[in-house]
Amino acid sequence: MWRSNRRLLLSGLLLFAFSATLWATDLTVTDARLRLLPGDLPAGGYFSLSNTSGESVVLIGAESAAFARVTVHQSIQDNGMTSMEPVPQLELGPDDAVEFAPGGYHLMLMERRSPIALGDEVTMTLLFENGQRLPVVFQAVSPTAL
Repeated sequence: MWRSNRRLLLSGLLLFAFSATLWATDLTVTDARLRLLPGDLPAGGYFSLSNTSGESVVLIGAESAAFARVTVHQSIQDNGMTSMEPVPQLELGPDDAVEFAPGGYHLMLMERRSPIALGDEVTMTLLFENGQRLPVVFQAVSPTAL
């Protein structure tokens, strides 16, 4: 009996892992780059995120072992003044896409944990409301490369 229950449990776990992997293929990230600024200045994360699924997804944040804090922000223009505001969540509808670019949505990458050089690859993990985690490799670029 224990062997039968164990097989059922393992089958369920494999099915769950397989379905999560399938779901992840419905999210596509392209052109992931990390704008590296000198010293301890925060870096910026830019990329394109596409949701090719038939359901909405909600981005709620990101994390990286390379930075102590990673937050989603949006630059806002108001009466000639630019400011940045945190974005607690960002919904992408079915077949929707969003561009994280200078002057708009971006990741704020604060408190580098180790040195990063131009050309280095840094993994960020995008976090979604449904528990999905999407690892993305960003390439460190000069601020003038954007």
